Amino acid sequence: MTALLTPSLRAALVALLLAFCLPLAADSKPIDKVLVLKEERQLQVISEGEIIRQYRVSLGKQPKGHKLQRGDQRTPEGIYTIDWRHHSAQFNLSMHIDYPNLKDRAAAYKNGVDPGGMIMIHGTPIDEDYPEWFFHGLDWTDGCIALPNADMQELWDLVPVGTLVEIRP
Repeated sequence: MTALLTPSLRAALVALLLAFCLPLAADSKPIDKVLVLKEERQLQVISEGEIIRQYRVSLGKQPKGHKLQRGDQRTPEGIYTIDWRHHSAQFNLSMHIDYPNLKDRAAAYKNGVDPGGMIMIHGTPIDEDYPEWFFHGLDWTDGCIALPNADMQELWDLVPVGTLVEIRP
């Protein structure tokens, strides 16, 4: 079989393989954390202290301030971890953030409220009545962090379970 490959054909095949493999190798650096900057509506993927990806996000309907209790429609602020992920019938791909952390639980206990939960980084609904462009620039979630589906797919491919998530005001 190799006798059938001319040197120029072999070189072309090697170049083609490198074209596909090098981008994968470049993205195989370990992800240090996901940083969400609420005020800027921005999610950054950080590897070795460097921003390698950046996305525009939507937040909870009440985006200012830290999530205090179930139903307040705020996105939490603090240090969390992605603890599981799944394909969501409602929101395409989704990654769960381990909110509430110990600090959140203590504050909720002190105030006599339920801190809530099920905070996710997720895609946009697949809905014929509300196409994806409808959500662009809106804060529409119940406290989650949402991205367009193409961006969410890229994030899904980059960020493993166990990744640190820092959410800043």
